[in-house]
Amino acid sequence: MKKKAQLTLLETTIKELGYTLRYEKGNFLGGECRLRENNVVIVNKFLPLEGKIYTLAFVISKINPSGLSQDVQNIVNGLVRNNLFNKDRQ
Repeated sequence: MKKKAQLTLLETTIKELGYTLRYEKGNFLGGECRLRENNVVIVNKFLPLEGKIYTLAFVISKINPSGLSQDVQNIVNGLVRNNLFNKDRQ
């Protein structure tokens, strides 16, 4: 699956999980948070395509919802298996 299709799939999954997805500028990678009564995922809009994919996959792996599509599971598991996620990343 092409990188752009992976990003679109992960963005759709985040939204289906009830999170608001925002691309913002700043000196951060991104992650999920709760803002007032809303669950929000923020991604640095200046990250390269791969960085955006890694950030969204990392958030999905932290949420760990059941019923993910096989494609989403493959993306997340592929990144985890390649040890691209670091426990110290925040």
